[in-house]
Amino acid sequence: MWTAEARRTLIDDFSTTLQRGVHGLCFSPYLEGQQPGSQVSEAQIRERLAIIRPHCQWIRTFSCTDGHEQTPRIAHELGFKTLVGAWLGTDAEINEREIQGVIDVARAGHADIVAVGNEVLLREDMPEEQLLGFMQRVKDALPSVPVGYVDAYYLFEKHPLVTAACDVVMTNCYPFWEGCPREQALAYMQQMVARTRAAAPGKRVLISETGWPDQGSAFQGSVPSREGAMQYFVDTCRWAQQDGIEIFYFAAFDEAWKVGAEGDVGAYWGLWDKDGAPKFA
Repeated sequence: MWTAEARRTLIDDFSTTLQRGVHGLCFSPYLEGQQPGSQVSEAQIRERLAIIRPHCQWIRTFSCTDGHEQTPRIAHELGFKTLVGAWLGTDAEINEREIQGVIDVARAGHADIVAVGNEVLLREDMPEEQLLGFMQRVKDALPSVPVGYVDAYYLFEKHPLVTAACDVVMTNCYPFWEGCPREQALAYMQQMVARTRAAAPGKRVLISETGWPDQGSAFQGSVPSREGAMQYFVDTCRWAQQDGIEIFYFAAFDEAWKVGAEGDVGAYWGLWDKDGAPKFA
């Protein structure tokens, strides 16, 4: 149980950490009622980026279609650096639009790193050979931009050809989704990163996603809580700063639509709520 004094200390630690800033935040501009497939406007992208602008140097985007292709340009205008994603799945037409979209964004000078796909192998959306083909196509089109792939840490052990094809290895590390108690989560994530590095010797490795939900149902030994989410953020940022780790924290904002994919916990990973208000002040 958290005492009143411990909670006050945690709130102060969280506030100080957020004000100091995190390397990067995972960014989606969805508003209430929107979800993948919805058209997002330049106005809402600008509004949401303005909220997080004081708190990070980089943003990570997930798509280059349906208006999301505007985000990297706007982010650059506001002084962010960009990790720009092409979302790949089972729809060949969408995949083609995403690949062309990320190439266009990068050729326009608005991608500092490109991620070709996110957890495609984890979801088993396409075979390794097809993913490698998309990666090579993007690398050929963008010889001066670092290109890589995003997936759960252990997939880089299972798919050495994909790991070898990455200029940057981008690892998603979620102790929560492996049932790890919050108190052991930082050490568990450090093991995840160590395994990724061992699978990718000599390569640039960054944490493309990690976080802890503040509401929702428990997953085995992992229990969402307000205090747990705040402490995980503080611990993660402190370690990343001490060890010089590039990290993209998940996520900037709560996204209500994720309930469908992840259950009730899916809507509560943000540092700000779905309306853009601070959650932990």
